[in-house]
Amino acid sequence: MLYQLARYSMFKLEPELSHDLALGGMNLMANLGMHRLLGARAESCPVEVMGIRFPNPVGLAAGLDKNGVAIDGLAAMGFGFIEVGTVTPRPQAGNPRPRIFRIPEHKAIINRMGFNNLGVDQLLKNIERSRFDGVLGINIGKNKDTPNERADEDYIYCLRKVYARASYITVNISSPNTPGLRSLQFGESLNSLLNRLKLEQARQARLHDRYVPIAVKIAPDMTHEEVIMVAKALKTYELDGVVATNTTLSRDGVEDSPLRREEGGLSGAPVRNSSTRTIRQLAAELGGALPIIGVGGITEGFDAAEKMEAGASLVQIYSGFIYQGPRLVSDSVEAIRALQARQR
Repeated sequence: MLYQLARYSMFKLEPELSHDLALGGMNLMANLGMHRLLGARAESCPVEVMGIRFPNPVGLAAGLDKNGVAIDGLAAMGFGFIEVGTVTPRPQAGNPRPRIFRIPEHKAIINRMGFNNLGVDQLLKNIERSRFDGVLGINIGKNKDTPNERADEDYIYCLRKVYARASYITVNISSPNTPGLRSLQFGESLNSLLNRLKLEQARQARLHDRYVPIAVKIAPDMTHEEVIMVAKALKTYELDGVVATNTTLSRDGVEDSPLRREEGGLSGAPVRNSSTRTIRQLAAELGGALPIIGVGGITEGFDAAEKMEAGASLVQIYSGFIYQGPRLVSDSVEAIRALQARQR
């Protein structure tokens, strides 16, 4: 009830303002030991994925805490892992405001943030200030003004910077809000990027005497043929994981909303089916060669279990967390645990 009251109050504010206030509020409540009043519970359901032991398989997706300012507060919400970012080499303002639009009747959000962040150096400073010692993913991207033919340089720069602090690294090539970014998911652009990432990963592993897995985040708007091509490239270059999926350009499920005309990526309940379909297709093509982190449209525990049944090894939530609060995390863990019991 307390979270629903807090959400009601926050939804009266402009979305980006309420987002920033919520991050600060979660840190404060965690520091005061009051996070359980919001329904937060740390559920144990250990799983090993990418050589990492996760206390439970339900994580926070990138985008909610781009700059790593609320890691401790978010960790107190019961997540088995936290992913921060997307972060770019240099700070950038992102797209003009307003750039977040709630569609509560559909448990959906449209955003066109545009990788707004304070840059990789500031992210690392914020991580150093946190007390979190759990599984931390860092999501990296390219600056908007970096041409695609030089995109590899931005990703390699960020990889080098975050390697020592990350439990795993996610390479975001699927945001719809940076012009041309999604073209990096295909063909020679993808092959070149994956090859350079793996070479740099090997160098960093030798330098730090520690292997940090790399996952690639893809879009839900691919055809089946495109999913097959991406899966083949991921296997060829021996990536450690794939995050499926990012937001969608489709407006299926929000056709009756006047906000459907807003540009940007749609997340929340309407993307659930396309995300799960992509996971099923990926699982069939990958054949267990690398794990899938399922994200997109999880607004209740059943949705998280559905992603696991489709072939995911871990799941992440974002928009559902905004609408449902930390109770969604524990409900998702419980649903996954029940699925695992049925499968045994």
